[in-house]
Amino acid sequence: MITIKTPREIEKMREAGKIVAEVLELIEKYVKPGVSTAELDKIAHDYIISRGARPSFLHYQGFPASICASVDDVVVHGIPSKSQILREGQIIGIDVGAVKNGFHGDAARTFLVGNVSEEKKKLVEVTRECFFEAIKGLKEGSRLGDIGARVQHHAEKHGYSVVRVMVGHGIGRNMHEAPDVPNYGTEGTGIKLKAGMTIAIEPMINMGRYELKLNGWDARTIDSMPSAHYENTILICSDGVEILTKI
Repeated sequence: MITIKTPREIEKMREAGKIVAEVLELIEKYVKPGVSTAELDKIAHDYIISRGARPSFLHYQGFPASICASVDDVVVHGIPSKSQILREGQIIGIDVGAVKNGFHGDAARTFLVGNVSEEKKKLVEVTRECFFEAIKGLKEGSRLGDIGARVQHHAEKHGYSVVRVMVGHGIGRNMHEAPDVPNYGTEGTGIKLKAGMTIAIEPMINMGRYELKLNGWDARTIDSMPSAHYENTILICSDGVEILTKI
């Protein structure tokens, strides 16, 4: 069931979203060669706890960490590890969730590890652009399919592919709520968006083919080509959107 949030609930989501944004800003400072993904996880975990919240991902359906740390061809859901040491030239998607006062925030960024090839830099930038293309003109009365259509068009225009089996989602009291928010589709189709809806839009864009290899939590591109991820929790308003996961 799709839920419409009250002004009081939206305020709680702003607070959770701000914590998530702060975590991502903090982690970016530590993304460098020689750092383990487990170190990044601890930094995120400790900061979330210090802000009076708890990590949304920790123990969610058995997930063992507070962040997803997805390096190069790992699309999403990478499990942090002491043995996974970041290397020059990699890219890493960091996905973070926090819950405070019963409401969740969820966002992701893909960061560059040291000096990165121009090809990877472009993938990361286009993935970010896909999110902002998706929310252009988005407001109450827009169709859900408008989001995916815009992401798909922008990604494919640059020669990239859009992941199909992983999608965005509604968010609120639960980290994953209705509706599913695909990153592909047809403009003018799907449900009408209503003011007060809160959704996580999260383009997952591959340099090569869109198909994935799934092994438990591990989700990798089928051709081992790099993938990038960019996500924000947004609020649908009568005249636009508000990004809740920003500082």
